Amino acid sequence: MVEIPAHPRGRYGMRMPTEFTDKHLLTELGPVVEENLARHIAEADGWLPHDLVPWDQGKNFAFMGGTDWSADQSTLSEVEALALTVGVLVADNVPAYHREIAKHLAMVGPWWRWVGRWTAEENRHSIVLRNYLMVTRAVDPVALERARMDEMVRGYAMPPMHLLEMLANSAFEEKAAAVRHHNTAALAEDPLVASIEARLAADDELQSVFYRNVVEGAFAVAPDQTMRAIASRIDAFDVPSVELPGGKNSTAVLAEAGIYDPAHQREKVFAPLLAAWNIAGRSDVGTEGEKAREKLSALL
Repeated sequence: MVEIPAHPRGRYGMRMPTEFTDKHLLTELGPVVEENLARHIAEADGWLPHDLVPWDQGKNFAFMGGTDWSADQSTLSEVEALALTVGVLVADNVPAYHREIAKHLAMVGPWWRWVGRWTAEENRHSIVLRNYLMVTRAVDPVALERARMDEMVRGYAMPPMHLLEMLANSAFEEKAAAVRHHNTAALAEDPLVASIEARLAADDELQSVFYRNVVEGAFAVAPDQTMRAIASRIDAFDVPSVELPGGKNSTAVLAEAGIYDPAHQREKVFAPLLAAWNIAGRSDVGTEGEKAREKLSALL
């Protein structure tokens, strides 16, 4: 492990905060990532997408001599269909999210193995949701495919962030995704949809715990930087949003449906993570960390 340099002292002998580069932090946090990747794999549910799709309901579309989709074929409520459509469009865009995460993490060692694991889990979400929607004819397959293609072309670009900001932001994003899936499972009238959404929520909860633990490890290396990163991302946090068929934005539509409302992020997303990091009770931060903690207090 790279030796952490002593805090330099300023003009009047006061201890000055050390600013670590992302490269240094990647090295220092490598053992934390290794440990939590092993824990994540051990605790993860190895569910299989094909087990959750009612294949016996499937039939050909007109292109293969069958019947094309019509609205009366769907057995899902409007809210359930909306939630699963958003899930497909977000998860199917995983190449863009993979690229953004990979830009921050070294292409070797435990960091890169985590990127691969996360990408495979997110892709599994897209597979099971899209297969379910196609087999059950729950949504217009033409509209969904066109929306999926458009969303992939738009892609996703993460705002400029340092490593610690990206880690904190990812903890918040995965926690928010878990909230969305939990709420969908709770609202679902179809027990199979509830089962699918519960598994997606469990995956996202574990992913959030991974990032949460790495951020906790960062406090041991760079407490002031870590506190600033958390405050910065809460200040600017937005859940990933997609454009739905018909031109509506998913954030507003999900809030109206009671599936995910940004107005409730404080208690549903931020509070559990801030409590896990013991933000209010930490004694390891310096002047800059205290300023960031005050900013957090004001934000919340």
